[in-house]
Formats: sequence, C-alpha cells, structure tokens
Amino acid sequence: MTERLIAFLILSIALGAPLGLAIVATSSLLLNFVFFYPLFMSAIWISGGLCFWLLWERKWPWRPHAPPLTPGPGLVTILIPCHNEAAHAEETILAALAQDYRDIEVIAINDGSTDGTRALFDRLGTEHDRLRVMHLAANQGKAMALRMGALAARSDYVVCIDGDAVLAPDAVRYLIGSLIRHPDIGAVTGNPRIRTRSTLIGRIQVGEFSSIVGLIKRTQGVYGQLFTVSGVVTAFRRTALDDVDYWSIDMITEDIDVTWKLQRKRWRVLYEPRALCRVLMPETLRGLWRQRVRWAQGGAEVLLKNFGSIWQAKYRHLWLLVLDYCLSVLWAFALFLSIVLWVVGYLLDLPAPLQVLRIWPPAFTGMILAMVCLLQFTASVLIDRRYENDLPRALFWVIWYPFVYWLINLLTTLYSFPKVMIVGRRKRARWKSPDRGIKELT
Repeated sequence: MTERLIAFLILSIALGAPLGLAIVATSSLLLNFVFFYPLFMSAIWISGGLCFWLLWERKWPWRPHAPPLTPGPGLVTILIPCHNEAAHAEETILAALAQDYRDIEVIAINDGSTDGTRALFDRLGTEHDRLRVMHLAANQGKAMALRMGALAARSDYVVCIDGDAVLAPDAVRYLIGSLIRHPDIGAVTGNPRIRTRSTLIGRIQVGEFSSIVGLIKRTQGVYGQLFTVSGVVTAFRRTALDDVDYWSIDMITEDIDVTWKLQRKRWRVLYEPRALCRVLMPETLRGLWRQRVRWAQGGAEVLLKNFGSIWQAKYRHLWLLVLDYCLSVLWAFALFLSIVLWVVGYLLDLPAPLQVLRIWPPAFTGMILAMVCLLQFTASVLIDRRYENDLPRALFWVIWYPFVYWLINLLTTLYSFPKVMIVGRRKRARWKSPDRGIKELT
C-alpha cells in the first residue's frame, strides 16, 4: 500500500507539474523548459566529459601499455548469462577465454534456452578446460542466471558480460585494476562499442554510445555517482555483491538496480573507458523500441523502489541522480502537454497563458541547439577517437541523432513511467529472445 501511494504521488507530480507551470505562469515558460532542458543537459555532458578527460583519462596508459595487475588478483571469473544466444555465444566465450590475463575461469549460464545454446555450451565445455557450463531448466531471468553464476564462482572478482559481447583482449586487466587498487570500489563498468551498422538505426547508435552514453558516464564519474553500470560489461567485487544481496530478480533492468544498491551501501562505482567490449544492438524499429522501453521501465522501477527512503541524509550523495532522472521525466510530460495544448488550441479558444502557437523551436533557438549538438559530437570524437578509429565517419550519421534520441525518450517515458507507477514492479523479470539486428559488422 505504501509503494502504491508513493507511486500515485510521483505520477501526480509528473503529470501535474507541467500543467501547473502552464497555468501559474505561461505556455512560453513551458516551451522554454522543453527547448532549453536538452540544451542545458548537453552543456553539462560536454563539460563533464571534458573534465573527466582532462583530469584523468588523457593521462592513463593505453595500448599496448595496459597496466599489469599488481598485486595479482588471483583467479578472476567471467560470467556469461545467455538465453537463446546460439548464434553469438561461441564468439563471446572464445573472446573471454582469450584474455591476456590468463588466470580466469569462464562460467556460461544457459537460462532455459530453446534454441541450440545448450548443445553449443556442452561442446565448448569439452573443448576448453577453463570453461564451466551451467544449465537452468527454465527461463529464470538474467538476474537469477547471474546470481547462480556468481554463487558458483571461485574467485573474489566477477566480470559479467552479455551473451553477444566480445571482450577486447585486455578488457579484464582494465576492469579489475581499479578493484585491486581501491578497496572501496564495488564495481567498474566498461565501454561498449557498437558493431551492428547495416542500417541508419545501427549507425545512429554508434554515435549515441559515444556522444551521449560515454559523455554521461564521464560526467557522472566526475560527480562520483553513476546512474547505472552497463549490463553488457561490468566487473564486481565479490564482497560488494554479498553486501547488497546480489541482483534483484524482480527488476527488469538488473544493472540499474544493482548500481543503486551498491551506492546506497557507500560502495563506489567507476567508469573505465579503456575496457572495450564490442556488442550487438537492435537495428530494427521494433527491436529498438523494445530495448528502450525496457530501459525506461527499469529506471522507473528503480525510482519507485528507492523513492520512499532515498531522502534520508545518509543517501544525499544520490540526490543529484534522482533530480536528473526526475527532470528528464518532467521534460517528457512537459513536451507531451505542449503538444496537447497546441492541438487543442486549434479546436478551442484557450486562455492566453495556455496557448501554444508553435511546438517547434524558433530559428534562433534551433540554431543554438544545432551548434551545441555539433560541439557535443566534436567533444565526443576528441575523447573517444583512440578507442574507435572510424568514429568520425560513423558520427556522420548522428546528424539524425538529437531528433531520434529525444523522440525515443519522450515516447518510452510516456509509455513506461505511468505503467510502472500504477501497476508497480513484477514478481519476476524474465528475458525474451533478443533482437540482434539485421547484419553484423565483423
């Protein structure tokens, strides 16, 4: 009952705040928030990304000088949970086994797959003595697969990757290095690079992961708290996972949830851009929509789970993350309300404060947004170019990115946020067969 009451209050604020702004002030204030919030966030991401690079990243050694793991961590476990990944899991497992840090074990967890994943795992298990295979009889969800794998691990450090992720040979050294040097770090997340680029959707995501995701993680790294580790590639300290009772099986995005659980317990979470991992992403509108709805729903579930207790003083280090998320939700509903008022204005004679005469930015505002967008892309190229040689060419397609990103953010928030706030969290989050795109870049 308490969770539902909190959910009702959050939803009321999300829906009512934009309307209150429009009524108490004017529609121009509402539109200014809609137009200038993305501008403000872009400026924050650019500044944060450049600060991260200037303070730390530009001084870090890079290939072929990956730092040695001293003192040695001993055995490191790589967990690979899979559901219907027969087409890609072999490449993932072989890349994990090929790490230049040799004292590793790889645990591949087959979570109730209905394709050829089981047979593939059994064959690979007989060919590689450092590979251990686990089969779950039914689809239990990624969080449960990770829990089972972590409990079976024999090491103090656990690297978790997706069933389509191809680790760079030195990725484990970069991920584990920070955990060894700093005992207060609970998790280190890596740098996913997109390899599906056969469609415009795929190419746009190449730029997105550099010019938005990478800059956001660097900015949050400067602040000292991350909204989420990457579920694709993250290393965890075993004692930190024990401290937070591992991954929650009722959260649709276990990576966001475990990040907040760790930071609530005062474990630090870091971003390591040198730990590269090539991943497949959706290249169809249907696949992209399903992925982004899951991300949006996961963020809302984590907010719902933490909202009642996060305001205690001991969690004040997370308040800025909560504010950032709430503003992004508020922006989506503000834009939706602006569109509604614009449409209704053609049908009814609205009071002057509620009249929205245009929903597209004025020429001057649009020019500023375009210039900031170009600055953002330029900053991301300067920072990320050593990780991806052809990044400038890929960013040619990002000319479409601002429209696509904010449109997806709008639609997925409008769809997912009310659903989570009203219905609440599910009892068990299970995964579906992924959409891995049309054509892979090899």
